[in-house]
Amino acid sequence: MPFVRWLSMCALLAGIVWIGWQAWPAVPPRWNPWAPLDVRAPPNLLTPFKQWRLRHDPALCAAALASSALRYTALADSRPAPDCPIENSVRLYSAEVAFNASFTVTCPLAVGYALFERHGLQPAARQVFGQPVVRIDHYGSFACRNIARSARRSQHASANALDIAGFRLGDGRRITVARDWGGDDEEARFLRLVRDAACRFFNVTLGPDYNAAHRDHLHVDMGPGRLCR
Repeated sequence: MPFVRWLSMCALLAGIVWIGWQAWPAVPPRWNPWAPLDVRAPPNLLTPFKQWRLRHDPALCAAALASSALRYTALADSRPAPDCPIENSVRLYSAEVAFNASFTVTCPLAVGYALFERHGLQPAARQVFGQPVVRIDHYGSFACRNIARSARRSQHASANALDIAGFRLGDGRRITVARDWGGDDEEARFLRLVRDAACRFFNVTLGPDYNAAHRDHLHVDMGPGRLCR
């Protein structure tokens, strides 16, 4: 009898698993943890998990990036410097906003940026200024170097980081981290909303509140740690 009960329980469990598996196709993609990430869909509790899956699945990352408004070119793996390989990367040219210069980043960082721009940056600009951001000024993404005063490689060494310096609004107004972070006006409020939004879509976001080295930019990356300062 114990064996019969055990067999019955196994059969019941297998049935539950089978029913659940059959039901997945009926779940909307944004609530299906195994469906590709759609950058256009409003973020939810599954978004961080879907972003995590992109780190080791180039095809899945490419599918997510294709759902964005970014203009980009996929790049072959390369080694610009002996100790700094760049893998699974793209060259970004623009999205809904322009860049002061194109730049190379890993695919997961590009997806994080696309989410940030659509669901964080532009809503913040419209909330504070009633108009969109039309350009982002940055200090670059790739630099074959260590973290300052450290023996550890920076995420910049693999193009897995971006330093954002400022923003230009539709009316031509320019907002910079260096000049506007320390104020108490709408520019400073906007920058803090941007920092908080970046923390949602990047693994690490560092600004002037972190240390003096970041006094003039927001550093964002998709490294293995989690930090929002």
